[in-house]
Amino acid sequence: EQKIDCGGAYIKLLPGGKKFAAKKFGGDTPYAVMFGPDICGSSNKKTHTILHYDKKDDNLLVKKEIKVEDDQLSHLYTLVVRPDNTFEVFIDNKSVRDGKLEDEFDFLPPKEIKDPDQSKPDDWVDEKRIPDPEDKKPEGYDDIPEEIPDPDAKKPDDWDDEDDGEWEPPMIDNPDFKGPWKPKMIDNPDYKGPWEHPMIANPEYSYDDNMHAVCSGDGCTHVGFELWQVKSGTIFDDIIVSDSLEEAQKFAEETFFKKKDGEKKMFDDIEEAKRKEEE
Repeated sequence: EQKIDCGGAYIKLLPGGKKFAAKKFGGDTPYAVMFGPDICGSSNKKTHTILHYDKKDDNLLVKKEIKVEDDQLSHLYTLVVRPDNTFEVFIDNKSVRDGKLEDEFDFLPPKEIKDPDQSKPDDWVDEKRIPDPEDKKPEGYDDIPEEIPDPDAKKPDDWDDEDDGEWEPPMIDNPDFKGPWKPKMIDNPDYKGPWEHPMIANPEYSYDDNMHAVCSGDGCTHVGFELWQVKSGTIFDDIIVSDSLEEAQKFAEETFFKKKDGEKKMFDDIEEAKRKEEE
């Protein structure tokens, strides 16, 4: 997309088999995988990576954002989901993220939870500092006014007490006024530190060997594209869905990478011609 400022372009792997209604495909159509660049402004730049999980009947977004390319050249995005429940994302055949599915997505409940039978003891002291019980308010402290007459003010020469009334100097902040009195703070001798809730094993936690099998049942039988863009110009090419990373990377060498350098040279030549025209 040319000088993209806001847009998303995602490939979706779709279940459905022979019953799949291609003409009704849209943003609400169930999918197993949603993957592709998403850019909108300077604060939203990521490679969307979403996997469906049947057990939760939910689409799980990768928890930590994955980088994206935002220049004006074409780029190759590759998602690998492995049978050992790991995944990896490549951009232009360079790995930009890898990890375990249970760590990077919310497939599983937490291994540990707070013990519901435990609570902070009533006598637990978590106040780090307390007012000094020995500190006393000075005598006469409350008698200090917040404002005082300006000692440097002088009654104007043309002031007439009969016409203008009795002259009073303007008021100014009293430098001796310190605000409401507060005792000084000291370290609390009974301080025990922050209370930490004891953790226990989560009885609902169970590892799932088949997290990777997002194309369950009849598998993913269709491919769809979801586009959202402010400027037109998004181009898709060199699409492959495979169970072999080696095959996909070989395909990339025979397609995308054969065009990559030529595209870059063409782009640079156009930009150079524009620069010369503007001189």
